Amino acid sequence: MSDQTFPVMIFAAGFGTRMGPLTADRPKPMIEVAGRPLIDHALDLVNAIDAPTIVANTHYLGDQVRTHVEPQGVLISHEEPDVLDTGGGLKQALPLLGDGPVLTLNPDVIWSGPNPLETVINAWDPSQMDALLLCIPLKRTIGRIGSGDFTISDTGRPSRGGNMVYGGVQIIKTDSLRDIQDDAFSLNVVWDRMNSENRLYCAEYPGKWCDVGRAECIPLAENLIASDV
Repeated sequence: MSDQTFPVMIFAAGFGTRMGPLTADRPKPMIEVAGRPLIDHALDLVNAIDAPTIVANTHYLGDQVRTHVEPQGVLISHEEPDVLDTGGGLKQALPLLGDGPVLTLNPDVIWSGPNPLETVINAWDPSQMDALLLCIPLKRTIGRIGSGDFTISDTGRPSRGGNMVYGGVQIIKTDSLRDIQDDAFSLNVVWDRMNSENRLYCAEYPGKWCDVGRAECIPLAENLIASDV
């Protein structure tokens, strides 16, 4: 593993509407998969890389996330009155994360294989990259509905559309976030700007990945976890 270290941002502020009644009284990161909240599965990956700082953003029923993760050393960036989307959420959290590149991850997925955070760290080359997205071929995803997000060239450069799915893990330089005046915006805006400057790259994850964005995906994720035991 590389000796590079990065602060980590966990995106935990969404409403989880696709989970239906499961999120009526709890936020999506607190939904249990294999007996543990989704955010704990994400923290397992983070703790394995000795991140110097861990931040989670919160919004919907955010006190539940705060109560659960603050004792584990996680800092909270609470978004109110409105949720800020991925770009706005990361921008708001920068005072906690610092000025350098940040490793971000979505907690509503389950990985099978090597630690995805180690995979993206080992592939990171700041001389070429402003962001590096970890992607999985559609055929190795579970619970995914629809097509992929990107096509990736032999050199790792992406174009929109194709059979590669963004897995929710990336390293991204955050300088350009401060140039965006909107409070709420998607990181897709930042990626497109980086891509136009040939500074956006993707790496392929060698294992499997399960989307846990819908209630029916929970048993799929639990089967994936059981297959690793």
